[in-house]
Amino acid sequence: MYEDELVQYMSELGQPRFRAGQIYKWLHSGVKSFDEMTNISKELRQKLVESCYISDATIEKKLISAYDDTRKYLLSLPDGEYVESVLMHYHHGYTSCISTQVGCKMGCTFCATGQSGFSRNLTASEMISQLQSEERDCGIRISNIVLMGMGEPLDNYDNVVRFLRLVSSEHGMNIGMRHISLSTCGIVPRIYDLASLHLQLTLSVSLHAPNDEIRSRTMPVNRKYGIDELLRACRHYCHETGRRISFEYAMIDGVNDSDACARELAQRLQGMIAHVNLIPVNAVSGTGYRKSKTERLSAFINILSRSGITATVRRTLGSDINASCGQLRRSATGAGGAKGEGT
Repeated sequence: MYEDELVQYMSELGQPRFRAGQIYKWLHSGVKSFDEMTNISKELRQKLVESCYISDATIEKKLISAYDDTRKYLLSLPDGEYVESVLMHYHHGYTSCISTQVGCKMGCTFCATGQSGFSRNLTASEMISQLQSEERDCGIRISNIVLMGMGEPLDNYDNVVRFLRLVSSEHGMNIGMRHISLSTCGIVPRIYDLASLHLQLTLSVSLHAPNDEIRSRTMPVNRKYGIDELLRACRHYCHETGRRISFEYAMIDGVNDSDACARELAQRLQGMIAHVNLIPVNAVSGTGYRKSKTERLSAFINILSRSGITATVRRTLGSDINASCGQLRRSATGAGGAKGEGT
């Protein structure tokens, strides 16, 4: 619940307004039960037990990188479903990459998450509970959030927007929008919806190809929303929000990493406030994909740079624990597949 919704609910229970503020702060401090709310009467706590629940994500498995302390979590939800999250430590603080769905519908060929199918959307509270589980486990405060784990955030639009408002609220976890990144494969109507909210988050668009022919082969969503339509929506987003878009580009050897691809990509992005984040693709079972060679990455960046497009190679964290999403859930549920990029 938003804080004003909790005020209304307390009114319905015959409780004073200030109770809503107390309960709201308890919920966002990470309590797992109503009994932990020690400044709330036992009678009210019992009413809450009978009519409400606190979402909790239980840590079932944890992998810790020996190189950089990146932590990858397999989290179980009360209905028996599993999601994954990753906690990364940078010099500026802790960044959590969380899931927004159980599985994914999008079917990108280089992504492992979709290989195990889609089960359901996550609620806003289930997204928050991933953060709280990580904070409890490590005794730290998360300062940055990336919605780039399992699932397509804009396919779960209403719950994701509710999460964004809750997690950034002053009396909640109070993580500012400028410290949050949302990654989408390109659900065009929802990009326009998101632009209308004027949120100051960073929008990351999983582009991964410079033209419809390559993108439609690797990303089925492109058959519904082609590159021209997607980039029109991106330009609108930049104009409405004044925010730069980060374009994710998985570098696949012999598929989308040629000089011609780089030149075409640069041409498409001309005049946009944009940054290209090159990602050496992970191997995914059954695709035969291999990550681009180092010299290809360098050549690609040079071509983009000469065209005035800023491009960098994503820093790899947690490489020894395969920190991209998908495989821990598959091992827990028995689904097939192998390591790959998260959404």
